[in-house]
Amino acid sequence: MLAKPDLDVGLFTNRRDEQLAFWREVAGLSFDHTLKLGGGVLQHRFNAQDSVIKVNDARHTLAEKSASGILGLVIAKPGRQDTHDHTDPDGNMLALVPIGHHGVTTIGLRLAATNLAASEVFYVGALGMEAIGSATLRCGKSLIFMQHGMSARQPAQLAAKGYRYFTIQVQNCDLAHARALAHGAREGRAPVSLGSTARVSFILDPDGTWIELSERASLTGSSVER
Repeated sequence: MLAKPDLDVGLFTNRRDEQLAFWREVAGLSFDHTLKLGGGVLQHRFNAQDSVIKVNDARHTLAEKSASGILGLVIAKPGRQDTHDHTDPDGNMLALVPIGHHGVTTIGLRLAATNLAASEVFYVGALGMEAIGSATLRCGKSLIFMQHGMSARQPAQLAAKGYRYFTIQVQNCDLAHARALAHGAREGRAPVSLGSTARVSFILDPDGTWIELSERASLTGSSVER
């Protein structure tokens, strides 16, 4: 199912220059390139080993942070000896840790869940993740740490300030989307092809966290134009 064994993470901001400086200088990530997403949004992409941190720079004024389910991000960095907690210019939590800290070798996500057992069943069934410990899931090389938190109940707004979604790179977007819906996911956006580059969709977990399913032609080697 996975086309890449690493999760990517997306955030939205109106503070482009401050965010770019933070992810480059404080987080120490390498800038890759910028994409035009349309609707007045530019996506600035930073590499965290093989994961991508997507800084979505919106021209329009974004809504203030609302429940997205993503409580924080953990990035393991080669050669790092200590741990340090940071907040980015919009108040997003970031922990920089040595490789192997709490099992994190690439990135880890802290996600809110009102029912830990139900969320584990969802992520294993809908997205094929592996339960590896108490409220801990593995997706490829990335980890997800579930924590008790308030459910969004209704789908939260995708384009608002803060961490808003994470991306799973899959071999077939349509099949992954259908499987997720069959296991209780809510549909955020149906699959759509972005030219010859990628085919993407969005689903929401039981707590309203947005998840992007991306079939990227450069990873799968297959056509995404359907």
